[in-house]
Order: sequence, then structure tokens, then C-alpha cells
Amino acid sequence: MSKKVNKIVLAYSGGLDTSVILHWLTENYSSEVITFTADIGQEHNSKQVKSKAKKIGASKIIIEDLKDEFISQYVFPMFRANAVYEGEYLLGTSIARPLISKRLVEIAKKEGANAISHGSTGKGNDQIRFELGAYSLNPQIKIIAPWREWEYTSRTHLVEYCKRYHIDIETNDNGPSYSVDENILHTSYEGGELEDPSTPAPEIIWKKTKPIENTPDKKEQLKISFVNGDPVAVNDTKMSPAQIFSFLNKIAGNHGIGRVDIVENRSTGMKSRGCYETPGGTLLLKAHRALESITMDKEVAHLKDEIMPRYSKLIYNGLWWSPEREAIQALIDNTQQGVTGEIVLSVFKGNISIVSRKSNLSLYDSNLVTFEDDDSAFNQADAEGFIKINSLRLRLNAINKKKN
Repeated sequence: MSKKVNKIVLAYSGGLDTSVILHWLTENYSSEVITFTADIGQEHNSKQVKSKAKKIGASKIIIEDLKDEFISQYVFPMFRANAVYEGEYLLGTSIARPLISKRLVEIAKKEGANAISHGSTGKGNDQIRFELGAYSLNPQIKIIAPWREWEYTSRTHLVEYCKRYHIDIETNDNGPSYSVDENILHTSYEGGELEDPSTPAPEIIWKKTKPIENTPDKKEQLKISFVNGDPVAVNDTKMSPAQIFSFLNKIAGNHGIGRVDIVENRSTGMKSRGCYETPGGTLLLKAHRALESITMDKEVAHLKDEIMPRYSKLIYNGLWWSPEREAIQALIDNTQQGVTGEIVLSVFKGNISIVSRKSNLSLYDSNLVTFEDDDSAFNQADAEGFIKINSLRLRLNAINKKKN
């Protein structure tokens, strides 16, 4: 174990893993440890986090409210792409890691630290995301990943460590065992009893969404206004990025929208079961696609759909700061220049319905598409030539098959 560390910045949540890591770093590296907690919308008590970190031995405690930056600089760009990983996952944990990595590196530079540390395990995706992000921004930074260094192999061992060193932690021996990751975009639940994909997820885990049987018996409508692909107002009220998500989360969660229970392919190659809640994000994705349907050119829209899986995979695999993600982002952002308008949605019993689409930049022409008499320049007889030209290769293939 290298001892050539002058100061460490630890990504600190105040939970079991990072509390043990904070103490372990001070003991094993004989180094000053600064804790950094990013407030990106998770439930936490800043005073308790600060008190615990100080008691364990942090030399400095930094807590930052990054909710608006998280949404505007990371979530919104991702939603412009309609990004979904493997058809279902809205990348709620994945997209939070680039911002945390960025701040770890920036704080390390400001504080004169030459190392950063995190609490991700050697089996998960987050170690990859944190470290690829950090190396992209500072190739010389030293990264300490205790789960890959120490002798402890389970969280049971960590609980024993806390008892040995008198570290205060919350434990619930009778409650369900699973890991929770939360931010303003989503909440994820993994591990413990959820590791068996044949076992239904217990209702008790869900924090942001109501079960369908407890949702209102009346539909609710809301209007989302967009400018250049980003939401700027809900129900004609302008809001900050974080306020928009907080509002949409409440509406969608109240109507049971945004739950998924999936088995995904991790970056490391193993399959993992995850239960995710993304209520506001599910609403936003539906509204954004609806607005694109009337404002975006056909081939541009199809191109976006073709590159979306690649873009989503880059985010999932921790490559937010890669040149290819930035290149794709530039293309995506260019496509959003005309995605401005209003979408009215109806939510009811877990369902989202589009009520209306409106945009001053709409490409939809009712005179052109109508089945009634129209005054457009479209000549229906022209369709015959269009069909014949497009069927030429099919007709040639059919003739050739008959010859054989």
C-alpha cells in the first residue's frame, strides 16, 4: 500500500461504507482526509453528516448544493438525447457520477490534495464511472478505492469495524437488506433480497412512487413548456431546473409513474437486478419525444434514435468526459434548436397520455396531411412514381428469383 499521499478528498455520504472508509483512510494512509458531500437531491441531514465526519476524523468537511447544476448541465443534456439504457433504464445513477468526479478533482486541486477516494465496490459500475471521470479531468490524480485494497469482503465486516472503533451508524437488523442510491432524478435499489430476480420487489422499498391501488381516481393534467429541448416551465410557471424535477416527481409519483424492475448488463460483464424509480424523468421523456414528433425533421429524428443507444452506453460506462460523447452531444444539441413548444400530458393510474402538442416551429401541416380536399401543392398522382422508383430493386430481385 503506497503511503505517498499528502491529502485525500473522500466522496462522503455519511453512510456505513464511507464512514468506515473515512476512519480507515486516516489510519492506513496517515493522511489528512477532507470529506466532500454532493447534495444532488438525496435525503440527507447536513448537520448529521458534518457531525459524523468531524467525529470520525475529517480534517475539513465540504457539503455543496449541486441540484441545479446537476439537472441543467448533466440531466438536461442527457434528456435531449432521449437516453435510455437497454430499453428501460433512464440512467439516474450513471449521470450523477460525472459531476461528483468533477468536484472531487476540483476540490483536490484547490485544497492541495493529490488523491481522491470513493466507496464503490470492485464489482460495480460506479468505481469505473468515478475513476474514468477523474482521470479524464486530471490524469495525474491518485485514486484510492478501499474495497479493492482492504481485507473486508462484506458489509457485515464493516458493521463489526464500526463497533470496534465506536463509529456511530444506523442499522436495522429486522428490516429489508438492500442498497439505496438517491438523487433528484431517481432512486435505485439493489443488492440484498433483490439479488434473486425471481423474488418480487417488496412494496416497502419504493420511496417516490405510490402503488397503483393507492393512486388518485381522477386524472390530472399538466403542461410542460420547452425551449431548445429543455423544460423551462410547468403549468405556465417558470421554475429552476431543480424545481421542475421536484414538481414533476411529486405529480408523477402520486400517480404511480416511473417504476422499473430490470436485470441489466453491468460494465464489468455481470448481470445485475435493479429496481428504479424515475417519476419526473419518465414524464419528461414522454413530453420531450412528443414535442420532437412535431418539430423535428424525419431523418434527423431517425438519426437521433439510431445513436441514442450508443450515447446511453457511453454514460452508463462512465464515459461522459470522452471525446465521442462530446461529439455526439454537439450533434444532439444541434437537433434541439427547433424543439420549442408546449406539451399537455394527462397522468392516471401509472399511465401517461399526450393531450396536446403545440409549437410555433411545428413541421406538422394539417392542410398537407388531411384526407379531405386540400389546397396544398401535393399531387397524389406523384405517389405512383415515388413507389415505382422505391420498388425497383424489389421488382428486380423478384424477377431474378423466378429465373432461378
